Amino acid sequence: MKRIYWVLLIATATLITVAGCKKLLDRQPLSGSLDDLKSGKLESQVYVMYSHLPWDWGFNLSWIDFHSIRDDDAEKGSNQTDGAEVNTEFDKFVGYTKDDWALNSYWNDHYAVITAANNVLATAKELNATDPATLRNVGEACFFRAYCYFELVKDFGEVPLINFPVLKPTDAIQPKALVPAIYQQIDSDLNVAVQYLPVNSSAYGSGFDGRLTQGAALTLWAQTALFRSDWAKVASLCQQIIGLGQYSLAPNFTDLWKAGPNGAGHNGPESIWETQTVVGQNAATNSAVDHGTMWQTCQGIRQGGASNDWNLGWGWNTPTQQLVDDWDNSDPRKNQTILFSGQSDGGAAEGGYGRTLPPYSASEAGGIARKYWNKKVYSDPAMHAFTGQLTGNADWLGHRILRYADVILMLAEAANETGDGATAEANLELVRARARGGNIAVLPHITFVSQDQMRLAIKNERRWEFAMEGYRFYDLVRWTPATTDTIDAPHILGPLGYQPKNALYPLPQQAIDLSGGVLKQNPNY
Repeated sequence: MKRIYWVLLIATATLITVAGCKKLLDRQPLSGSLDDLKSGKLESQVYVMYSHLPWDWGFNLSWIDFHSIRDDDAEKGSNQTDGAEVNTEFDKFVGYTKDDWALNSYWNDHYAVITAANNVLATAKELNATDPATLRNVGEACFFRAYCYFELVKDFGEVPLINFPVLKPTDAIQPKALVPAIYQQIDSDLNVAVQYLPVNSSAYGSGFDGRLTQGAALTLWAQTALFRSDWAKVASLCQQIIGLGQYSLAPNFTDLWKAGPNGAGHNGPESIWETQTVVGQNAATNSAVDHGTMWQTCQGIRQGGASNDWNLGWGWNTPTQQLVDDWDNSDPRKNQTILFSGQSDGGAAEGGYGRTLPPYSASEAGGIARKYWNKKVYSDPAMHAFTGQLTGNADWLGHRILRYADVILMLAEAANETGDGATAEANLELVRARARGGNIAVLPHITFVSQDQMRLAIKNERRWEFAMEGYRFYDLVRWTPATTDTIDAPHILGPLGYQPKNALYPLPQQAIDLSGGVLKQNPNY
């Protein structure tokens, strides 16, 4: 089976858009004779889970709001009236309506995937099949359910725990489960996923790049342990990932953000899990070869109006002045992460294409112009020409949801917290060595001196390595309260309006109303 066929199956598996808790979870398991579902023939149900990632707002635009816009390094971008509520709720931590598109789509889309996972697991249980293909499907479903619940518990805390197929609307009306119960479900699901998922996606057959693997389950599990400060568990899981021998840091930091027919970053050595795209020649006029994602489109440069060749997207998720000011110019990643209006894109050495961006003008029509842009979604002009998508669209770069650099820095942090300074130093150096590109003068080796010194170094490294990727807000929250430094949510985000209650987001009023009041709003909202 060719990869284009795999993407086509994902594309055709997208069934409906749902709104509201009752409708959302009112899903019967797919019907049909069990005799028709032998030996791994749960594939069609499994594709439904993957199909949500490329285009559902909850995994794209709304995901960016929750993961990136709330930190100090990113702001919404676009103009003030485009998603105006995001400016107040996510950028400034005020004015929560509790009933808007970003919140509702994020909640609904994650529960839609949970529902699809529950249906796969229910069908697999009824089949009682133990062939490798079916068990892989079970592993995929358990991973997706764990992934979505980890997203929800980070953002909302207590949420309804729906780990069964919903056969009638009232089944979906459940009170919030305690946070430990949510994590218990996550741990259980990831334990199954690690057992059943293959080490390499080639086990699914030829052309199935992007299918889930054991490494993805271990990485997600490590992230959940990191959020709970279970340092021994983090270290153990990261060592298991390294031991698989499947991943390595990409030779060049800029490789990660290159996509296209021969893009170095697409399913590269550092990619543990990413959304898949196949966008062929003349995709603008041939939908049969356009199986992309909105990930790149919603963040692309939109400078100089909507009718020129710098209209490359919607202009969301742009770097803040604070990020630019805080970042030392000697770190090569700064110019490899940020595009500066009116300046050269730096050419190939800095992940650019030899172009000069239009100058910033505060009076630009529509107010979309920005001084800075996210270079990690900078689209290749050759790909625009190849696809025929010349303006306003760039849908070939998938979201690298899990990447190996995070494993290395999680291990460094866990080692430091458990008193293994040598391991912390060695793993921090791996990331810095790649970033410096051989020039020791710009990013010198950091030698372990003390736990406090190394902790601060790792915190800073995570900021620079993952800038604009959606890690920062959750790092700041989990680092609260601080130990001997002030890199935590109250100190960093407090001046932006952050209060302790903002570690969690309010539940959608829509879901509360549909539950008949069974769901209770988060405190202080």
